[in-house]
Amino acid sequence: MLSNDKGIIDLKHLILREVCTLAWNDELTPENCEKIVYKVIPGPKPQYRCCVYKEREIVRGRVRLAIGLSPDVNKPTTNVVAVIPAACDDCPIQEYTVTDSCRFCLGKACLNACRFGAITPGDSKMKIDHLKCKSCGMCQKACPFEAIVHRERPCKKACPVGAITYDEYGFCVIDEAKCVHCGHCVHTCPFGAIGSKTYSTQVIEAIKSGKHVYAMCAPATEGQFGKDCGMGSIRAALKKAGFTDMVEVGLGGDMTAAYEAREWIEARKEGRKMTTSCCPAFISMLHHHFPEQYEKNISTTVSPMIAVSRYLKSQDPDCVTVFIGPCIAKKGETLNENIADRADYALTYGEIVALLDSKGVEIVPVEEDYQEASLFGKRFAGSGGVAGAVLEVMQEMGEDVSDIKLLKCAGGEECRKALLLLKAGKLQEDFIEGMMCPGGCVGGPSKHEVETIVAAARRNLLAKADGRKVLDNLKQYPMDQFSMRRDGTRGITFTEISNH
Repeated sequence: MLSNDKGIIDLKHLILREVCTLAWNDELTPENCEKIVYKVIPGPKPQYRCCVYKEREIVRGRVRLAIGLSPDVNKPTTNVVAVIPAACDDCPIQEYTVTDSCRFCLGKACLNACRFGAITPGDSKMKIDHLKCKSCGMCQKACPFEAIVHRERPCKKACPVGAITYDEYGFCVIDEAKCVHCGHCVHTCPFGAIGSKTYSTQVIEAIKSGKHVYAMCAPATEGQFGKDCGMGSIRAALKKAGFTDMVEVGLGGDMTAAYEAREWIEARKEGRKMTTSCCPAFISMLHHHFPEQYEKNISTTVSPMIAVSRYLKSQDPDCVTVFIGPCIAKKGETLNENIADRADYALTYGEIVALLDSKGVEIVPVEEDYQEASLFGKRFAGSGGVAGAVLEVMQEMGEDVSDIKLLKCAGGEECRKALLLLKAGKLQEDFIEGMMCPGGCVGGPSKHEVETIVAAARRNLLAKADGRKVLDNLKQYPMDQFSMRRDGTRGITFTEISNH
């Protein structure tokens, strides 16, 4: 796994590994959690902040996140994504700043452009009163020397839905009613001040209790752990750590594609536009920010994660299902009470590595040949993969798809623009494939080097997959035993789809 925010990732990994070790050893007590703080920040000199006391407070917040709690004890939140207050104080609060390029010119264009009296002459350059500034940007546009710069804080800039604001002290505030759990703010904050709750200790407790705990690895998994570590390698490592077994969620991609294909066929007959239902952050954007389109245009089919979880629970009713992938929004999906019979937990790749490390397990190449998904299901992780699989199923059902117009959106801004067009009735395409992460799920919300090592390893592993058809592959599984609708109702059966 590759990331540009290595220092933050290393700190998070160290803390999570220590927490998981305590959980395995039945030693996860407040006293031992406090020992982690002093182990990570021994002092007496600070490592990256002004003092060891602030650094230790940051670690305390991360320890709380690592056990699934809110980082701020004074402001508990039900949101998966949360702010660590002690870490959120080094960004410049002001958005517009006069730089040393200011020539203190006679014309004072910036002063004349400001309608709020926020700009006044200083000793050697103009200055902005940030209590009066409304961040309209008129001064920047007026300055002939481009001496006024706009500094937008990274977390706010990254948020595709405007869920981030600041309180009177400049601390980041996440509007839970707007947040879609995409995780982009988590990976753009240079101070690691925003994190997501982790449920590794709950998974460990489930394993220790003797329950059947099944891992469900996302289609993006292949390539994340090296060119020779495919699904078989990951499956072997997870079983060694105590998981009952693993199923690749690409199988759920096949399941979702089959049911969405039927919905696309019906929508096409009705002249109705549709959106895909796989990316939970995209679904949250629809639900919270485009409610009318959520009701009218979204597919009713569950995501591949939910599909595999329901399949496993239909075979082993008391089992615990754990999704493993690049996606923070999947954590929100496991907590979404609007989805019937949802998965139990979701862990990111970094979190599962920390869990495995705490158990002394490595992911290494194995000879086992493991494949449960078609190549189309495996490709769900890339932009265009979902739509490609749905079109494949439609063709397997005898449909002519040559005239279908698709809009593939990858990234928050692309998704938002597409939904605005849909809302305005100006969307030219028939179907929208929405993925909130640029490039699709493969890199997730972090800054993985998707186009280099991970992508090359992924291509190498996918080249080894056989060419089975989607519907033929699904006939091996008891598809009619569980629902593929978000609300859990029966709906159409797979037998009816395959006999189309």
